[in-house]
Amino acid sequence: MAADPEDVALLVRADLPAGWQMPDLSPIDPERDSAEIDAALRYTLWVDNEPGLDRKLATSHNRVEEGRWYLIQHVETSTRVLLRLQRQYLLDQHPMGEVRISGIVYLPEWAGDPVASPILRELPTSKIEAAINRRQFAVTGASNFQEGRMRLPSGRTLRSAEVMQPLGDPKRTPDFYELVALQHARLIDDGDPNPTATMARLSNVPLSTVQGWVARARHKGLLPPGRRGRAG
Repeated sequence: MAADPEDVALLVRADLPAGWQMPDLSPIDPERDSAEIDAALRYTLWVDNEPGLDRKLATSHNRVEEGRWYLIQHVETSTRVLLRLQRQYLLDQHPMGEVRISGIVYLPEWAGDPVASPILRELPTSKIEAAINRRQFAVTGASNFQEGRMRLPSGRTLRSAEVMQPLGDPKRTPDFYELVALQHARLIDDGDPNPTATMARLSNVPLSTVQGWVARARHKGLLPPGRRGRAG
């Protein structure tokens, strides 16, 4: 169910919260320009090979050559921000990797102007990362309801209103972990601070049971990896 990382853009317009946009005519092409931006900012560490051989990138950090720079813009102030996005590959998480922001460059509307301090404080990095990772994983494709309905892998048609119903028995319910992922994602989108606790109440099961369901859904690539220190 997980999407192929090579087929998924790291950032699209829909990932940005209100007040931010991707310029229609961006001078930055993530695929063409990112390696040069990394080099210009000395973001990468280069070491010399043996005499006569080309230099090579030396890093142990998550395939740093896969990082991509995207230009976004704050609508009200026209401040532009270069975001560097990169997958983080951890041994205990889904092999697709979670997308994280690994670099930020602020560019005021006019060269030489100061960067407004509210922009420094209010750049919604966590919201952008969360939106990207919801889209990157299969649950987003599954939750793309058409006229309030969607078709699950088993062929069953699911109505949007049914997402918040009790989940049932994983051994008897078709598409069970897709339903777990859909319900968890719905609660996250609604701002629930502890979605697993809410899911436990809805299905009248222990919290530890739902935590196991959610962990299994993550392992299947139906949800983004969890973050340490965050409930749900």
